[in-house]
Amino acid sequence: MKKICLLLMLCAWALNSQNNSSWKGYFSYTDIRDLSESPTRFFAASENALFVRNLATNTMKTINTIDGLSGQTITALYHSPTFNRTLVGYENGLIIVINEADGTMLNVVDIINKQLPSNIKRVNHFTEFDGIAYVSCDFGMVEYNLQTLLFGDTFFIGDNGAEIIVSQSTVFNGFIYAATNSGIRRAAVDNPNLNDFSQWSVVVPGVFVGVEAFNSELIAVNSSGQVSRFNGGTFNALLQLSAPPVDLRASGDKLIVATASTVNIYNQTLGLITQIQNFQVPGETPTFTSATVIGQEIFIGTKQIGVISSSLSNPVNFENITPNGPVQNYIWSITTTGNSAYVTYGAYSVDYNPGPLTHLGISKWDGSSWLNIPYPEVHAAGKEAGDLVRSVVNPNNPAELYVASYHDGLLKFENDILVAQYDHNNSGLETLVSQQFPGYISVRIELGGFDRNGNLWMTNAQVDDALKVLRTNGSWQSYNMENILSGAPRFGRMVIDKNNTKWVASYSDGVIAFNESSNTFKKITMGSEQGNLPSSLAWSLAIDNNNQLWIGTYRGLRVLSSVDRYQNENQMTANPIIIIEEDVAQELLYEQFITDIAVDGANNKWIGTADSGVFMLSPNGQETLHRFTTANSPLPSNAINDIDINGETGEVFIATEKGMVSFKGTATEANSNLGKVFVYPNPVRPGYDGTVKISGLTDKANVKITDIEGSLVHEAIAQGGTIEWDTKAFGKYRVASGVYMIFISTEDGNETKVKKVMIVR
Repeated sequence: MKKICLLLMLCAWALNSQNNSSWKGYFSYTDIRDLSESPTRFFAASENALFVRNLATNTMKTINTIDGLSGQTITALYHSPTFNRTLVGYENGLIIVINEADGTMLNVVDIINKQLPSNIKRVNHFTEFDGIAYVSCDFGMVEYNLQTLLFGDTFFIGDNGAEIIVSQSTVFNGFIYAATNSGIRRAAVDNPNLNDFSQWSVVVPGVFVGVEAFNSELIAVNSSGQVSRFNGGTFNALLQLSAPPVDLRASGDKLIVATASTVNIYNQTLGLITQIQNFQVPGETPTFTSATVIGQEIFIGTKQIGVISSSLSNPVNFENITPNGPVQNYIWSITTTGNSAYVTYGAYSVDYNPGPLTHLGISKWDGSSWLNIPYPEVHAAGKEAGDLVRSVVNPNNPAELYVASYHDGLLKFENDILVAQYDHNNSGLETLVSQQFPGYISVRIELGGFDRNGNLWMTNAQVDDALKVLRTNGSWQSYNMENILSGAPRFGRMVIDKNNTKWVASYSDGVIAFNESSNTFKKITMGSEQGNLPSSLAWSLAIDNNNQLWIGTYRGLRVLSSVDRYQNENQMTANPIIIIEEDVAQELLYEQFITDIAVDGANNKWIGTADSGVFMLSPNGQETLHRFTTANSPLPSNAINDIDINGETGEVFIATEKGMVSFKGTATEANSNLGKVFVYPNPVRPGYDGTVKISGLTDKANVKITDIEGSLVHEAIAQGGTIEWDTKAFGKYRVASGVYMIFISTEDGNETKVKKVMIVR
């Protein structure tokens, strides 16, 4: 049995140490859940990622799902200097052990697998004593051996062996003390029968959230903020906090007690050294979550701005040491342009209603760092700008960005600075009218994009003239949609095709289509005679490279064979994709909530779902090329909010409810000529085991690769703007060192290009 456990352990180490070189993580580190330290390093856990600061070199390292962490919510963190291992505890009971020597990780699922209700498996705290980590959980405690990496006994220490919430534990004078929601309980730490509840006694009743050994003292704090010291076999009140505690810990010769607004630091005689209030932090009033002291430096974890630090002797100037990242992990939409990507954090519900309103501004990734434009800078004076849901870059002026608010109209930015805000008072946009709440203002805008003439199209929910356009001359025009709608005028995404037809996802009428030339609305909705959608709630739309319209609904996927059918048919009909699986015909993505569809340069479809991750499909949808989930990829969640693909680089950005990652694809958009052909890496150096990319191609360009003597070793037809070569001769064997010629010609043969690549084995 031990051999089997060891084998499983080794497999887990190997699984989490594999190289995810195709993936990148774009995580937020602002919502700090716990801190830990060693004499030379500082550790911080955010919602589902870590960062480590080396205090000697002042260097920073981040750790997230790309490195093997789970995307679940972190609830506890502990670093053991003795074993040089870091324990990460999760809300669902998972524990990940990081071997700091080589970065490998071990997933420990014993708590997850316990026959207990899933909502009481949360890991709350780790304390180490004599090589054992005592893990405090919402059901009791467990032992974990830091040397053998095996679990020991489980302690159900409530009355009569009942499950009980243990928030924190510590070892003091030969006893292990547990702070529970039913008093401070203790037992002799060397008692071989700690799994017998009768060995545990109640020292003091009450709801306690912390207990800590500090020098020759034992300190406890209850849920109302009363701090007590152990004296004469019981706990006596020492002081009263002004608010409920969020953290109690000893660090060296300092005791730290934190509330959401205050950090108190005490010396060995429990004299107050310093008190830090959250309003002292310049420009912010953050919510404190944790705090510790290393040497003469204070580190404070916050819920909104990450970790701030200051000098213990003079805590006046604060430094934010949080890694660069977006404002939060919940990202609603992504817009890529050039080397940049804009993200927004607002959202609307599945019935297309805003709320709860967010006021988080927007963030921009410039290819190397994040620019977070805060809320005060994204609305005009005297106005609000909550629930920012989508952005669009003007293709004729990349410095011009428009951002839709699903409550406060439309924002216009130039060079990332707000220059205009449009609402019902200064534009053609309208507020809904509420009979129940007279005077209620809500201008609910969802962006479509720019048409071929440079006009910006959008929808305005809950009004009759719901289709809006901002013309290039600055004028507004509205189109009435009453006659086409049978239900509430609520709308989602819009795409615009080559004919300037607008296709709009709606709440209760499927997909609405409109073209100015005919001034006619048409729709595709449920029913075999009305469009054949599986649901009248359409959510996502995409037009592929063959001018097919892909439609994602609340209950499945449909494809309209050509957008040209708008011009020729009064009632367009979309069809499911039928695949053969185990000799049975089945509908692709049957009953799945399709949250987004993106098309890459090779016409592959990237489809996001509400709870099943991401599907990468072949151009016709008949083959699933990849299926990415939390189980087989760095996706932090299977709930996908948005997917966007950088056409120039092929990078596929995926936004989830728990963070954003990207997959480095090679399917870039095709170029109009061969003027930007680029070969990389070049040269190919010894030890490189990736592929050679040839980018900047025209669609269906012919690529032939020969050795210096003219012998053909590879040939391919480009599907999009990039092809890959595995440096093998027709996939059979690795070619030798040398210079290889790359001959490229367009599909019609009118343009050619010759490149070279050097391979060094």
